[in-house]
Amino acid sequence: MRQRHATDATAGAAAAAPEAAVWLDVRLETVEENLALDEALLEEAHEGLTTAPVVRTWMADGPVVVVGSSSRIEEEVDVDACAAVGARIVRRPSGGLTVVLGPGCLMWTVVVPHPEGAPAIEQIHARMLDPLCAALSQAGRRVARRGSSDLVIVTEGGVERKCSGNALRVRRHGVLYHGTLLDAFDIELISRVLRHPPREPGYRARRPHAEFLTNLQLGREPLEAAVRQAFATACLRSTWPRERVARLLEERYHRDDWTRRL
Repeated sequence: MRQRHATDATAGAAAAAPEAAVWLDVRLETVEENLALDEALLEEAHEGLTTAPVVRTWMADGPVVVVGSSSRIEEEVDVDACAAVGARIVRRPSGGLTVVLGPGCLMWTVVVPHPEGAPAIEQIHARMLDPLCAALSQAGRRVARRGSSDLVIVTEGGVERKCSGNALRVRRHGVLYHGTLLDAFDIELISRVLRHPPREPGYRARRPHAEFLTNLQLGREPLEAAVRQAFATACLRSTWPRERVARLLEERYHRDDWTRRL
């Protein structure tokens, strides 16, 4: 009886083990399409249509300002400066403050199904950022977690400069986690189009963007390899929810009234 009980318990544990993460190889043209895809993947996870975590990366081909779901544009963004440099403003489905995207800033996304219910926020941050931090450090940069969802490079003098800002959206049965990896980005552009944030982590100490942000300088391929390593992607997927993305673009991401609602 004892042997049978142990075998049954082992089988149950195996059945409960999470599936290996899937690497989604999709290249979409616009930031709006990519944000809609992130939200569409979250919908699928929440509805139980996917059972494995989905991991992807992408990069904007020009400057775009992306505000958080609850961000007030005038408070965080210099709208006139955006117009001057040709940076359009879009709104993402997750929280957090405004970021600037473009060549040299790799975006990463992980969508995780949680059939039994999503964990606590701090657990989510740790599960996402700790393995990524370790993979980036192994790739050659001394990276550490700071604040609630930042990654920083620690310089020889002990100064911490942010290289990654991240945000999440939690639904009952799924979590979307995505963010930036500054690698070869124009930091001065951020200083031009963004105001000083209305709130900041203590370690920032009121430093302006140019003194607070820095690039990883690893290159796109090593960064993508670090993301894949961090989340142990085991197989490749190329299909994506086209109809959901089209619906979300029509309902949200292509609507100026949705983007400018705050």
